[in-house]
Amino acid sequence: MDQEEYTNKYINLRILKSIQEYLKPDENNNTAIYPISVPDDLLYQTLKMKGPNSADSIIHHIFKLGLSVWSEKLYDTTFGSQQSLEEFIELVKKRDKEDK
Repeated sequence: MDQEEYTNKYINLRILKSIQEYLKPDENNNTAIYPISVPDDLLYQTLKMKGPNSADSIIHHIFKLGLSVWSEKLYDTTFGSQQSLEEFIELVKKRDKEDK
């Protein structure tokens, strides 16, 4: 594995790990980025029927679903299998030991 491929996989591994942490229940130590574009009627009708807390919850739920799907595709593209992921993690550990 050349350095460019290693760096690419390492960056994707960090992204996947942060997504995994974000998707854990009751984790509130994440960064909020605004503004976010949503369909007008989704926001308006949800606010009208259920109030602002419900609208925020629905938008957050939709985001989490999309993030889950996107991270699965990133995992498949980057590693493809659990064995490949584990082999790469071992390589990272080996390189860390060599650097110290």
